[in-house]
Amino acid sequence: MRAAGLFTRALTAGGVIQAFGSGHSEAVAMEIAGRAGGLVPTNRLALRDIVLHGDAPRSELDRYDLERDPAVARTILDLAPVHRHDLFVVISNSGVNGVVVELATLVKQRGHDLIAITSRAHGDAVPSRHPSGRKLTDLADVVLDNHAPYGDAVLPLPGGGATGAVSTITSALLAQLVVAHTVRDLLRAGQVPPVYLSANVPEGDAHNLALEARYEGRIRRGA
Repeated sequence: MRAAGLFTRALTAGGVIQAFGSGHSEAVAMEIAGRAGGLVPTNRLALRDIVLHGDAPRSELDRYDLERDPAVARTILDLAPVHRHDLFVVISNSGVNGVVVELATLVKQRGHDLIAITSRAHGDAVPSRHPSGRKLTDLADVVLDNHAPYGDAVLPLPGGGATGAVSTITSALLAQLVVAHTVRDLLRAGQVPPVYLSANVPEGDAHNLALEARYEGRIRRGA
């Protein structure tokens, strides 16, 4: 409910929801930005932005440690179409990698509200990989716990380890719940929620393009 309140406040002020996740967490950012039934004023940030919207070589995306490099976060944020009323949602199961913590740090320094979707169990069990020693949970205004266990997977294997990762599923559910409560709040306030129709229904394209035009230059679609 607190997260939905921040969403509603940002949208009412003309803000956009900026969502970021690396690795499988990007799937959760996709739940928030640019899908049927979701909010139109949403934007997805990604590691590949440093190539698509910046001047980094394609080979940078092959780095195994890319999401651990704090410097990448500043580049992603500086390349993004961010306005002062925008709200950020950062998704990370561990919440300890350099890009995630640095992005959260910069977001707060620049005065934006920040919502984290993460696993408390995993994040509390591992050290931060950021030079400050901080974790995503130390910086967020609201923390949504996806309740994934340490290591993410839930079905133990006889020789050790486990299978059946759940963080993407539970985090996506949290994201959809926040959007649903936000739409309810906007309706209660007498506003028409800017919600996508499926592009695979006859009237979908015209409806969606008309809404996207309100946020021209502020939301990216496609890759």
